[in-house]
Amino acid sequence: MLQSLFSRISPDSRPSVIASGFIVVILLVGTVYTLMTQGTAPLLSPNYMLQQLQTGAFLGIVAAGMMMVILLGHIDLSIPWTLTAAAMMATTVGGDLAIPTAIGVGVAVGLANGIGVAYLRIPSMIFTLGIDSVLRGLMVAHTGGFAPPDQATPLMRFLAADKVLGIPVAIFVWALVSVVIAFILKRTSFGRSVYATGNREAAAYLSGINTRWVIIGAFVISGVCAALAGVLLAGYSAKAYQGMGNAFLLPSIAAVVLGGTRILGGQGSYTGTIIGVVLIVLLNSVLSIMQMPEAGRQVIYGSVIVGMLLVYGRGQKVVS
Repeated sequence: MLQSLFSRISPDSRPSVIASGFIVVILLVGTVYTLMTQGTAPLLSPNYMLQQLQTGAFLGIVAAGMMMVILLGHIDLSIPWTLTAAAMMATTVGGDLAIPTAIGVGVAVGLANGIGVAYLRIPSMIFTLGIDSVLRGLMVAHTGGFAPPDQATPLMRFLAADKVLGIPVAIFVWALVSVVIAFILKRTSFGRSVYATGNREAAAYLSGINTRWVIIGAFVISGVCAALAGVLLAGYSAKAYQGMGNAFLLPSIAAVVLGGTRILGGQGSYTGTIIGVVLIVLLNSVLSIMQMPEAGRQVIYGSVIVGMLLVYGRGQKVVS
């Protein structure tokens, strides 16, 4: 039965279908629980869903950049403090230069990561972790170890917390980033080069692709996405604070992998990444509604990730 079901779904669509199935299960479990304990079903409320997507937009933007790097078979562990440094520098500079300054931080970090991985040939896991540590030290020196007193600019607060036509602006920002990433991957030679390099870097190089610049470009996109998420998170919180990006590293990797992107690179759909982000956001929401202790939340969170990967792995096995 399972084999027959998988055989009717195209291989590229299977991760998205599986993730969507988990989303339905999470919604059903959460709805039944709230109906039994509270007599209401907030998960089915459009306003509640928009609120969850508003906060999920921060994770979605980070995951968009992370996917570009994972498609190459690399990883970007500098995300937490790239996000934090961009937010802190944006609030420090303030005014019209706040957001350009944050984006500049993301570009600089991405260039450093890309050069270290592409030219110095240092494993991305090691190099980006080192850059993350450098950024943490710089920000601690900049702030003295305390949350900076600077406030987010009105534009940052508008992008993160305000609504247009009843829809949070942060969702529109995420949608714009999604359109750009999807266009790059599907419609540009750079996107095709990312997939080719992720499949086999040596073969891509021999075919005429400048794989070093592809790697640098992917890390720059990851840095810019992390910086943009930092701008939004600072606007949502009205200020920047120490360690604000720590909660986004593992969920962003999980969202990309749960969405079907191969962790070794070369295969993945951005639609799957979006679905993976929604899955994680709803899972965290349901566990919060259930007032699950932190230990239990970690067990369930990990079990869902492992369970889906097992099902996805079975799907891949059926294909072969």
